[in-house]
Amino acid sequence: MVVAAFALHTDDMASDGTTTQSAIRESFDEVVLPHLDAGLRLARWLMRNEHDAADVVQEASLRAFRYFGTFTGGSGRAWFFRIVRNTCFGWLGHASHGVTDTFDEEQHSGGRPASDPETLLLQTAHATVIERAVRNLPARFQRLLVLREFEGLSYRELANALEIPIGTVMSRLSRARQALRQALDSEANASLAAEYSNTS
Repeated sequence: MVVAAFALHTDDMASDGTTTQSAIRESFDEVVLPHLDAGLRLARWLMRNEHDAADVVQEASLRAFRYFGTFTGGSGRAWFFRIVRNTCFGWLGHASHGVTDTFDEEQHSGGRPASDPETLLLQTAHATVIERAVRNLPARFQRLLVLREFEGLSYRELANALEIPIGTVMSRLSRARQALRQALDSEANASLAAEYSNTS
């Protein structure tokens, strides 16, 4: 199997002109492995369950390795995210169990520098409001916002990952940001109303 996307060294070529397993593995390691953590974050958002997300990323990684010969170059990140997304949809479509856990950013993040309790409370409150607002958006908006704002994919990478035209990416992203603004306004108004009713 010839991997056209990469210029492999001649010592990686077998006598019949095909690439060796070690050359494919090295290329796979360079293209896919750097994006495993980001793929796990995407799976957490889509699956809303830590254990299922880990299983999905493992299955997506195996699929990516199995079909690595079909990778034609470009953004390995977008290619892997597409596999993760499709694997999540497959799991969600066939899953007999419902959503159980939500992803808790505070619990699963790396070591943060200690802050005073008030700052930590405010950060947690803001993160909770944003997470709740994003979760209330339609799934197609959630996917776009997570991939663009949290994972930093470019418009072209989004188009590749979601298999939609780049113009559609731009218009949906605009609508998603507008919907998020409205959801955040609603969350803020609800918080103020609750706070006001507690002080009265």
